[in-house]
Amino acid sequence: MTLETFTLSEKKFYLRRAVEEDLNALVELLSNDPIRQAENSAAPEHCAPYLDAFRAIDADPAQLLVVVLDETDAVVATMQLTVIPGLARSGATRLTVEAVRVDERLRGNGLGSEMMKWAVEEGRRRDVALVQLTSDKAREDAHRFYERLGFTPSHVGFKLAL
Repeated sequence: MTLETFTLSEKKFYLRRAVEEDLNALVELLSNDPIRQAENSAAPEHCAPYLDAFRAIDADPAQLLVVVLDETDAVVATMQLTVIPGLARSGATRLTVEAVRVDERLRGNGLGSEMMKWAVEEGRRRDVALVQLTSDKAREDAHRFYERLGFTPSHVGFKLAL
């Protein structure tokens, strides 16, 4: 089921909920990321963890993993949305946008902007008060991209690997 259609440079793209058959293409998009390449691998020995993760995401109503298909039905982009109810900000619900990836051959054509605009509108449909995301410090182009879309670099993020 298509959730959105984008037309860019006379080419159509279709955004829809990811299905299990998209998993190999999703892993390939993740693997093509030079910053996170070592953490993601499409090697057969790693398929079970990805499948388990996909199924957990798909079963959770607070999660929405989407893909964008081109006119040939190839997966060319993805992102994961997570709705987080909270007590902070007077009980505000947040939408976190995670793992945004666009096929490197399509970067700069407006697809990422359309995806993020759709994500913000999805947040409005879900009555969230805030859309948030994190971006690796090394992704300076991504930081400029998000700022152009109106996002503010307001916090410092911390991680602890377990």
